[in-house]
Amino acid sequence: MARVFSNQLRVQGIYVGSRQMFKAMNTAITLHRLKPVVHEVIPFSEARRAYELLESGKHFGKIVITR
Repeated sequence: MARVFSNQLRVQGIYVGSRQMFKAMNTAITLHRLKPVVHEVIPFSEARRAYELLESGKHFGKIVITR
């Protein structure tokens, strides 16, 4: 904690829901066969391009980096 105070860092938490809510969400995803929208799958060797695409905001859906 000393480093937090000495560097004047700000710690901010988020609420993501309970375990019960997480289970309900996963049940709904399975029941309705929901799939994520994937904009592009990019190899790790082109990771810089993937991050540039993410930063540009010109994508719709997930940007997946693979091995």
